[in-house]
Amino acid sequence: MIFSDLSHIREQIRMTPHFEQAFQFLGQPDLAALPDGRAAIDGDNVYAEVQSYATKPQSAAKYEAHRRYIDVQFVVSGEEYIGCAPIEKLDLTTPYHQAHDYLLGDVAAGDATLVRLQAGQFAVLYPSDAHAPRLAIDAPTQVKKIVVKVSVS
Repeated sequence: MIFSDLSHIREQIRMTPHFEQAFQFLGQPDLAALPDGRAAIDGDNVYAEVQSYATKPQSAAKYEAHRRYIDVQFVVSGEEYIGCAPIEKLDLTTPYHQAHDYLLGDVAAGDATLVRLQAGQFAVLYPSDAHAPRLAIDAPTQVKKIVVKVSVS
Protein backbone atom coordinates (compact mmCIF):
# COMPACT_ATOMS: atom_id res chain seq x y z
CA MET A 1 0.00 0.00 0.00
CA ILE A 2 1.13 3.52 -0.78
CA PHE A 3 -0.41 6.59 0.86
CA SER A 4 0.28 10.15 -0.32
CA ASP A 5 -1.16 13.17 -2.08
CA LEU A 6 -0.96 14.02 -5.78
CA SER A 7 1.97 16.41 -5.38
CA HIS A 8 4.24 13.58 -4.19
CA ILE A 9 3.14 10.72 -6.44
CA ARG A 10 6.24 10.65 -8.64
CA GLU A 11 8.39 10.08 -5.54
CA GLN A 12 6.20 7.20 -4.41
CA ILE A 13 5.47 5.01 -7.41
CA ARG A 14 7.04 3.86 -10.67
CA MET A 15 4.97 5.47 -13.40
CA THR A 16 3.91 2.75 -15.80
CA PRO A 17 1.70 3.83 -18.73
CA HIS A 18 -1.41 2.67 -16.82
CA PHE A 19 -0.45 4.63 -13.70
CA GLU A 20 0.30 7.68 -15.87
CA GLN A 21 -3.26 7.49 -17.21
CA ALA A 22 -4.71 7.03 -13.72
CA PHE A 23 -2.94 10.04 -12.25
CA GLN A 24 -3.57 12.24 -15.29
CA PHE A 25 -7.27 11.53 -14.76
CA LEU A 26 -7.01 12.42 -11.06
CA GLY A 27 -5.12 15.60 -11.91
CA GLN A 28 -7.93 17.09 -13.97
CA PRO A 29 -9.80 20.09 -12.58
CA ASP A 30 -13.32 19.87 -11.20
CA LEU A 31 -13.36 16.23 -10.10
CA ALA A 32 -16.13 17.16 -7.69
CA ALA A 33 -18.47 17.74 -10.65
CA LEU A 34 -18.10 14.19 -11.99
CA PRO A 35 -21.30 12.16 -11.67
CA ASP A 36 -21.27 8.89 -9.75
CA GLY A 37 -20.63 5.81 -11.86
CA ARG A 38 -17.98 4.44 -14.16
CA ALA A 39 -15.75 6.86 -16.08
CA ALA A 40 -13.83 5.55 -19.08
CA ILE A 41 -10.08 6.11 -19.22
CA ASP A 42 -8.55 3.23 -21.23
CA GLY A 43 -11.14 0.48 -21.62
CA ASP A 44 -10.67 -2.32 -19.10
CA ASN A 45 -6.99 -1.42 -18.61
CA VAL A 46 -7.74 1.71 -16.56
CA TYR A 47 -11.12 3.08 -15.51
CA ALA A 48 -12.59 5.08 -12.65
CA GLU A 49 -15.53 4.50 -10.34
CA VAL A 50 -16.88 7.78 -8.98
CA GLN A 51 -18.65 7.28 -5.64
CA SER A 52 -20.58 9.40 -3.14
CA TYR A 53 -21.58 7.89 0.21
CA ALA A 54 -21.74 8.25 3.98
CA THR A 55 -18.97 6.56 5.92
CA LYS A 56 -19.89 3.71 8.26
CA PRO A 57 -18.78 2.70 11.77
CA GLN A 58 -15.47 0.87 12.02
CA SER A 59 -17.32 -2.07 13.55
CA ALA A 60 -19.00 -2.58 10.14
CA ALA A 61 -15.67 -3.02 8.32
CA LYS A 62 -15.71 -5.61 5.54
CA TYR A 63 -12.36 -6.27 3.94
CA GLU A 64 -12.00 -6.81 0.22
CA ALA A 65 -9.15 -7.68 -2.11
CA HIS A 66 -8.73 -7.90 -5.86
CA ARG A 67 -6.66 -10.03 -8.21
CA ARG A 68 -6.88 -8.30 -11.60
CA TYR A 69 -6.77 -4.65 -10.52
CA ILE A 70 -4.82 -2.26 -8.32
CA ASP A 71 -7.05 0.31 -6.59
CA VAL A 72 -6.07 3.96 -6.51
CA GLN A 73 -8.55 5.37 -3.98
CA PHE A 74 -8.62 9.18 -4.11
CA VAL A 75 -10.75 11.28 -1.76
CA VAL A 76 -12.24 14.30 -3.55
CA SER A 77 -14.14 15.63 -0.51
CA GLY A 78 -14.67 14.51 3.06
CA GLU A 79 -12.45 12.07 4.93
CA GLU A 80 -12.43 8.44 5.93
CA TYR A 81 -10.37 5.62 7.32
CA ILE A 82 -9.36 2.70 5.18
CA GLY A 83 -8.48 -0.42 7.13
CA CYS A 84 -5.54 -2.24 5.57
CA ALA A 85 -3.85 -5.59 6.22
CA PRO A 86 -1.75 -8.13 4.34
CA ILE A 87 -3.95 -10.50 2.35
CA GLU A 88 -2.62 -13.37 4.50
CA LYS A 89 -4.47 -11.88 7.49
CA LEU A 90 -7.83 -12.06 5.70
CA ASP A 91 -10.31 -14.63 7.03
CA LEU A 92 -12.24 -15.35 3.83
CA THR A 93 -16.03 -15.08 4.07
CA THR A 94 -16.89 -14.73 0.37
CA PRO A 95 -14.78 -16.56 -2.22
CA TYR A 96 -13.31 -14.80 -5.23
CA HIS A 97 -15.91 -13.47 -7.66
CA GLN A 98 -14.09 -13.44 -10.99
CA ALA A 99 -16.60 -11.35 -12.95
CA HIS A 100 -16.40 -8.48 -10.43
CA ASP A 101 -12.81 -9.11 -9.26
CA TYR A 102 -13.26 -9.25 -5.51
CA LEU A 103 -13.15 -11.49 -2.49
CA LEU A 104 -14.38 -10.54 0.96
CA GLY A 105 -13.45 -11.36 4.51
CA ASP A 106 -12.67 -10.23 8.02
CA VAL A 107 -9.39 -9.11 9.57
CA ALA A 108 -8.78 -9.20 13.32
CA ALA A 109 -8.55 -5.68 14.77
CA GLY A 110 -4.96 -6.21 15.89
CA ASP A 111 -3.90 -7.19 12.36
CA ALA A 112 -5.28 -4.09 10.61
CA THR A 113 -3.89 -0.59 10.21
CA LEU A 114 -6.22 2.38 9.80
CA VAL A 115 -5.10 4.93 7.23
CA ARG A 116 -6.79 8.33 7.33
CA LEU A 117 -7.55 9.74 3.88
CA GLN A 118 -8.56 13.38 3.60
CA ALA A 119 -9.54 15.39 0.52
CA GLY A 120 -6.66 15.41 -1.97
CA GLN A 121 -5.06 12.22 -0.63
CA PHE A 122 -4.98 8.74 -2.10
CA ALA A 123 -4.03 5.18 -1.29
CA VAL A 124 -2.71 2.69 -3.82
CA LEU A 125 -3.88 -0.79 -2.84
CA TYR A 126 -2.32 -3.81 -4.52
CA PRO A 127 -3.75 -7.35 -4.77
CA SER A 128 -1.68 -8.21 -1.67
CA ASP A 129 -3.57 -5.54 0.35
CA ALA A 130 -6.85 -6.50 1.98
CA HIS A 131 -8.70 -3.24 2.57
CA ALA A 132 -11.88 -1.92 4.19
CA PRO A 133 -12.76 1.53 2.82
CA ARG A 134 -15.57 3.89 3.80
CA LEU A 135 -14.91 3.83 7.55
CA ALA A 136 -15.95 6.80 9.72
CA ILE A 137 -13.27 8.65 11.65
CA ASP A 138 -15.43 9.96 14.49
CA ALA A 139 -18.97 9.99 13.14
CA PRO A 140 -20.44 9.16 9.74
CA THR A 141 -19.78 11.86 7.15
CA GLN A 142 -20.31 12.35 3.42
CA VAL A 143 -17.43 11.44 1.11
CA LYS A 144 -16.88 11.78 -2.60
CA LYS A 145 -14.21 9.40 -3.81
CA ILE A 146 -12.80 8.20 -7.09
CA VAL A 147 -11.45 4.66 -7.27
CA VAL A 148 -9.27 4.24 -10.32
CA LYS A 149 -8.87 0.60 -11.30
CA VAL A 150 -5.47 -0.13 -12.84
CA SER A 151 -4.99 -3.51 -14.50
CA VAL A 152 -2.09 -5.55 -13.14
CA SER A 153 -1.38 -6.97 -16.61
